[in-house]
Amino acid sequence: MEGVPHPIPRTVEEVFNDFRGRRSGLIKALTTDVDKFYQQCDPEKENLCLYGLPNETWEVNLPVEEVPPELPEPALGINFARDGMQEKDWLSLVAVHSDSWLLAVAFYFGARFSFGKNERKRLFRMINELPTIFEVVTGNVKQPTDQYANHNSSGKSKSSAKVSRQSESESKVVKMSASKDEDESGEDEEDDEQGATCGACGDSYGTDEFWICCDICERWFHGKCVKITPAKAEHIKQYKCPSCSSKRARV
Repeated sequence: MEGVPHPIPRTVEEVFNDFRGRRSGLIKALTTDVDKFYQQCDPEKENLCLYGLPNETWEVNLPVEEVPPELPEPALGINFARDGMQEKDWLSLVAVHSDSWLLAVAFYFGARFSFGKNERKRLFRMINELPTIFEVVTGNVKQPTDQYANHNSSGKSKSSAKVSRQSESESKVVKMSASKDEDESGEDEEDDEQGATCGACGDSYGTDEFWICCDICERWFHGKCVKITPAKAEHIKQYKCPSCSSKRARV
């Protein structure tokens, strides 16, 4: 139950920032602030919920009274299970429910503000770059190996950058085919990306390499071919490939 009103996120980037802030608060509750969290979840109290707030804080509180609630509600009664299982298992259970709640809140905003197919895909990809709360709490953080994790604007290189840094660059760097019309061929964008070739060297897409997309011509390039590193990509608001940059200069 959030006592202080927060700005309502309306764009993909704003919803992702809201997600990331709430996630940070929940992780604090289940890791660095775990003793305080444990004490607040007294089984003798009424049904309690763990809330993550956009400002990276958390609170244990009663569920909201209004029906239906303004936002999806987290798992109810987490305090009742506290003393009935080992602490690590209880924290893992709360973590799983917290992950589910974060997704519910994010896609609630997406539905409320009519995100289209491409916007929903982009939001999920940005979210998917972050480890789940469950993975963080259990120490089972897996390095992403699928095409989205490597072909995305996350800034992941072969040597692997921090996962949290990947997500921060997501909204700034490569815009993953969001400008493609939905009525183009029925094939998913994933298929198009998987068959992409580098606009500089002509080599096919590889899952273990950092790629970046030109915002002008929408061609993909190996970062090494255009001399763009993941760290440098984080600070680029609109990327123009060498060819498009030279065309603009001549005009």
